[in-house]
Amino acid sequence: MTRRRRLLLGAGVIALTLGALILTGVRQSVVYFVTPSELMAQDRPAGRAYRLGGMVVQGSLKQDLAAREQRFLLTDGRASVPVYHRGIPPDLFAEGRGAVVEGKIGADGTFQASTIMAKHSEEYRAPHDGETGYQELLRTLRGEATPATTPGGASGSRP
Repeated sequence: MTRRRRLLLGAGVIALTLGALILTGVRQSVVYFVTPSELMAQDRPAGRAYRLGGMVVQGSLKQDLAAREQRFLLTDGRASVPVYHRGIPPDLFAEGRGAVVEGKIGADGTFQASTIMAKHSEEYRAPHDGETGYQELLRTLRGEATPATTPGGASGSRP
C-alpha cells in the first residue's frame, strides 16, 4: 500500500469516527418540548429528556425552603402534570405564571425537573422617578396605580 493510500485511509477513519461522535452527541442532547397534554398522551420512555411548558396551577405550589424543594402542578388547560424540583427557582417563578421545566418523567408519573425557566411579561415599564425596580415591583404587586395608568394622564411626570 502506498503512503498516499494509507494517509487517505487514516483520514477517512478519523472523519467517520468524528461523524459518529457528533451524531451520538446530538442524539443524546436533544430535548423535546411538550405540553402536559402531549406528555400524558404519549408513551413515556424512561430516560428521555423533555422540556415541559405550561402554567403553574394556582394553589398547587408547595415549597420547602430549607430543603430547597418545590412541588407543583403544571397545566396547559387540558391536562396537569405533577412536578418536583430541587434547587433554587428563578425569581419570576410563581403560581398562575408560565414556566418551562426541563427534566425527565419518573416511574410514578411525577416530572423530575432539573431546571425551571420562568416566563415573564414582554411588556416593559420604566420605574417611577427615583424608584428602584424592586420598589416598582412591590407597587405592581400591591395593585397600586402608576402615573402612566392614573386617570388624567401623566401626573408627577417631568416635562
